[in-house]
Amino acid sequence: MTRARDLGIIVGRLPAGPHNAITDVAGVSVGHATLISGSGRRVRGEGPVRTGLTIVIPTDDAVWSDAMFAGVHILSGVTHPTGLELLRETGRLCGPIAMTSSWSVGTVCDALVARGISAHGPMGFGTPPVVLETWDGILNDIEGQHVRSEHVDEAFAAASDGAVVEGNVGGGTGMICHGFKGGIGTASRVTDARIGGYTVGVLVQTNHGHRERLSINGVPVGEHFPVSRIPIPSIAGQMWGASGGLYPSRKLGSILVVVATDAPLLPTQCNRLASRAMLGVGRTGGAGENWSGDLCIAFATANRGLSSDWIVEGAHVTSSMVEMLADPLIDSLFYAAIEATEEAIVNALVAAETMTGGDDVVAYALPHDELMAVMREHGARA
Repeated sequence: MTRARDLGIIVGRLPAGPHNAITDVAGVSVGHATLISGSGRRVRGEGPVRTGLTIVIPTDDAVWSDAMFAGVHILSGVTHPTGLELLRETGRLCGPIAMTSSWSVGTVCDALVARGISAHGPMGFGTPPVVLETWDGILNDIEGQHVRSEHVDEAFAAASDGAVVEGNVGGGTGMICHGFKGGIGTASRVTDARIGGYTVGVLVQTNHGHRERLSINGVPVGEHFPVSRIPIPSIAGQMWGASGGLYPSRKLGSILVVVATDAPLLPTQCNRLASRAMLGVGRTGGAGENWSGDLCIAFATANRGLSSDWIVEGAHVTSSMVEMLADPLIDSLFYAAIEATEEAIVNALVAAETMTGGDDVVAYALPHDELMAVMREHGARA
């Protein structure tokens, strides 16, 4: 697996964590279930299958009960997630975040409900799972709904707090980014020790963007890869990117961003952090297009036990102490989220490999050698 830094591409100014991944935030783990089978003509329910599931587990214990503060920002609402309304209402995340194919949201949600009930019983589990989606129907037999409950179990079993596999894996298996093969990417940043030394980790599922708009470290990379030379994958009635400089109003896909931090943030601060992470999407050329569902969930692990620590004493309700980062210090987290999001998108692109999907549609990988030649030509920081 190749990452941006393997090519010499360094995004931003802040240092990365040990794994340069969302798992650099203590307690956070990531697991994938990857489904690849079949080739040739697309047959509904049979394949070819190019899909999967990625789980972000925010805590290493009591995942179904130990809530933490969280927030949401939606740049473009062409999406149908589960669990976000309660998260926005309460400002708390209780359980994992799953990312999968658009038409597999229900199956994954049902499987997560079953796991929650198994852990706490039907009366002890009442939080709707958070399941996010992007559309992988260019390469995958999406209407076959191939993600099953056993794949949720597989992703949990594979979850690790170490290095994260990127590219054509998990929920990113069949995804396309700026007309190239996309998928899963991750990165992290660590703020200055004088203002806490907090870690901000990001994981993305990239399935968005026009070819011409792709930018890396400010370099207009996409302009150097014309569709006439590296085609954009398409099927009847669906087309990625542009032709002749025109942007067709067809399905473009989406990007999902998950931000984790160990800084003590309140829900409103998590909302603010989520919104700034989307600036990293903009830095690479994403614009929340008409048919793009672009959203970010940000959660903070510092304040824990938010589901169980409330105690009624007479007419009063008391709780454990809650910490809050002073707002004048939050800019450092904003910068960290922007840089980590941008690098996570680039990591998804450079880690992804060329993939042939249903009906022999091909999504080509971003060529590394040519990418670096373009970067050097522009004198970019790489």
